[in-house]
This record gives sequence, C-alpha cells and structure tokens, in this order.
Amino acid sequence: MSREFAARTVEIADGVHAYVQPDGSWFLNNTGFITSQQGVISIDTCATERRTLAYLDAIADVTRAPVRTLVNTHHHADHTFGNHLLPGATIVGHEQTRAEVMAFGRPVNRGVWNDVEWGEFQLAPPFVTYATEVTLWAHDLRCDVKHVGTPAHTTNDSIVHLPDHSVLFAGDLLFKGGTPFVLMGSLGGTIDVLEKVVRPLGARTIVSGHGPVSGPEVIDDMLAYLRFVEDLARRAKAAGLTPLEAALETDLGPYADLLDAERIVGNLHRAYAELDGVEAGARIDTAAAYRDMVAYNGGRPLTSHA
Repeated sequence: MSREFAARTVEIADGVHAYVQPDGSWFLNNTGFITSQQGVISIDTCATERRTLAYLDAIADVTRAPVRTLVNTHHHADHTFGNHLLPGATIVGHEQTRAEVMAFGRPVNRGVWNDVEWGEFQLAPPFVTYATEVTLWAHDLRCDVKHVGTPAHTTNDSIVHLPDHSVLFAGDLLFKGGTPFVLMGSLGGTIDVLEKVVRPLGARTIVSGHGPVSGPEVIDDMLAYLRFVEDLARRAKAAGLTPLEAALETDLGPYADLLDAERIVGNLHRAYAELDGVEAGARIDTAAAYRDMVAYNGGRPLTSHA
C-alpha cells in the first residue's frame, strides 16, 4: 500500500479529527480538522497538491461543511504548501509564520531530497496574524491557538489546544516515531517549550506533527532525545569533532530505529551554534548542515515519499 492511500482519519474527540500520513517521514505530516455547523477549522495542509487534495477528500467524507478557517502551526512546506487549495478559508498564523512563508516562496528541489512532485502551487501565506495567541470557536468548542513564545522547532511555532477535550495539536514541536528536528529553531528552546508550555497543559491526546496520535508520553520521549543531543554536542565539541564527525562516531542506541536518523547532524549544527553563544533561532548555515546530512546518508539524497 502506498503511503498516500495509507493516510487515515482518526476521530480523537467529538467532531475533532487527526489526519495521519504514515510513515511520518520527510514531508509526510499530520493535519487535523474540527467540524461544526458553521464550518470546518483545518490545522495545517500538506506538502503537495495531490496530498492536500486527498486530505480535503477525507474532510468531505466526514462533513459537507466548508473549510472556513485554516491555521498554520509554522511555516514549513509540509504544513503550508497546500494552503492555496483552500481558497475560501481564512488563513490564520503567527506573524512570523506569514513572513517566513513569504520569504521561502515557491517549492524547489534543491538536490537535498529525491525529486518531489509538488503539483500546482500558489503562494498563500496567513493573512490573519497574531503576536501571541488567538481563540477560534467551532460552535461552542474553544480552540486556543498560541505561539510558544520562543524559537523551538522554528522561530514561529504555534500549538492548538482544545481544553474541553484535553486535545493538543502540537505541530512539529513533537515527533512520534521520527527523529526530532531543531535545525531551524533552537535545541534549548524546544526543551524549554516542552517543559514549560506543552507539558503544563496536561493534554491527554496529542497530535504530533509527524507520526501516530499519542498520549503525553511523547513529551518525555522527545525530551530524552533532545537531552541526548545536548550531551553529545557538549562532549563532541569539547573533543574538537565537527557535527558530522560526531554523528558518524555516535551510537544512537535507543534512537537508532527512529525515522530520518540523519537529522542528528542538523540537530548538532544547531546545538554547536548555541554552545558558541548564537541566539536561539538565529540564522546559521543550514545549507552546510544539509550537505552534512546527505554525507551522513552515504552521499545519497534524503528520501521523501511526498
């Protein structure tokens, strides 16, 4: 079965659905939607035209109501490139999400991944933005959309919390079954956000940006990996190793089976920068990090099944 047709809709609370795209690897993100008589709130879109159209078909299988509101949890391609396929929706996002979507522009295969068939594309950034938080309503269901306050996975991560159902859509602050990725944000910031923002919400059901729906144990799993990277970075940098050298010499141990192991290199690039005193979320040489990730992968382009 192809990864596209393996996508599934999971009702996690009354009128609240997660749309999960196995196996959660590069560009195979999760989305979600909340239904009411007034219309649908969508949380993110997908990376390509065909995947976003499949997602919209999945919504149509549940409700005939139109998608009236679209929330982007951050600017990355797999969560925003399908925005233009919801022309009737108000696109909501953090003000920096809008800026980063516009700065990134059109999809381009840059030789880092295998070729991806993006399909039709139009730039469609959020056009209703907030600085800290905004509340959406699906009839009488409260949906709290909050910027996490500091760079983490990116500079512009938001969460969608449904307190009445104890449900959290975490975007890429959390990965389940895949290697976390903080190259474009902050290692220390992600740890702080998970400990001080995400965990205190006490959500019983969590939809990570990639991987199956889970419970709060995913927070501990993610923190354990990030602290592993933090410790490795300190030791390897003190020993004079480059991020790539450190990654190649490292036994990933309990994290060896996570998808996309090459992300360890990108994470170390960010960790090294923070050890050098670079501000969280500051731009670093991500192109060099991706080249090292390809080298870690044996010189082969990284694999996306989008």
